[in-house]
Amino acid sequence: MKLNELRDNPGATRTKKRVARGPGSGKGKTAGRGIKGQKSRSGVAINAYEGGQMPLYQRLPKRGFNRPNAKRFAVINLGVLQKFVDAGKIEAGAAVDEDALVASGLVRRKRDGVRLLAKGELTAKLNLTVTGASKAAVEAVEKAGGSVTVQAPAEAAAE
Repeated sequence: MKLNELRDNPGATRTKKRVARGPGSGKGKTAGRGIKGQKSRSGVAINAYEGGQMPLYQRLPKRGFNRPNAKRFAVINLGVLQKFVDAGKIEAGAAVDEDALVASGLVRRKRDGVRLLAKGELTAKLNLTVTGASKAAVEAVEKAGGSVTVQAPAEAAAE
């Protein structure tokens, strides 16, 4: 076998259909698009239109529900909290509340409160005051010698 004898498998390549190249091609004049109308023009897409049939996205059932009054918490993980302590943005011995977390840059905004989760390791002794905390997070903070105080959200306390 030589380089000049290399060939593709039969039927592996097909020549491109050249439309609008005269009547002899069989795809001349309107190039197989029919006559006039939206579909004969370029740059037009009729997405999800199924010719008057009920479209698929309307035939499928709706699922789920978004509660309009759902609480949205700012979430903190223990590992990130430890990084901020190591960087000196949060003092290890001091009492840390939600305003201190916002001031340090760990939380952008409080939303409906700050919730503490147990992802990562915490070695610093911290006295935290937050809106919510998982059981594992409370245990990890107490194991490190600190404490967690869970308080009601500001709006609920005002009512």
